[in-house]
Amino acid sequence: MYEVYIDGASAGNPGLSGAGIFIKGNNVVEGYSIPLGVMNNHLAEIHALIHALEICIEKNYTVVSFRTDSKIVCDSIEKEFVKRSEFKPFLQKALTLIQSFDLFFIKWIPEKNNQQADRLARAAIHKN
Repeated sequence: MYEVYIDGASAGNPGLSGAGIFIKGNNVVEGYSIPLGVMNNHLAEIHALIHALEICIEKNYTVVSFRTDSKIVCDSIEKEFVKRSEFKPFLQKALTLIQSFDLFFIKWIPEKNNQQADRLARAAIHKN
């Protein structure tokens, strides 16, 4: 099983944003800093999820446990629902990608337990 830590960060709301992805498991340790352009923090969080899902699919990681400090992202995936219409296409994309996995879990964690993904997300802001 691969543990996938994700975080989105924005310098302003909206502002320059980045996604941080930290993956470990099966003798693998990987980190990704992905610049996202200008968006709000909630959108950056869901983009981090989508990018992480795509990376795991590309690398054929079929059993994954995602960790996020975003309750909105975690709740949206678990309930398969978002209130705001601007997030609906991103939720649908994530749910479609999730179907590619043999096992997929997502869990909310406190920010203090997501520091590696947070550092990667903040570094991605500066890559914009």
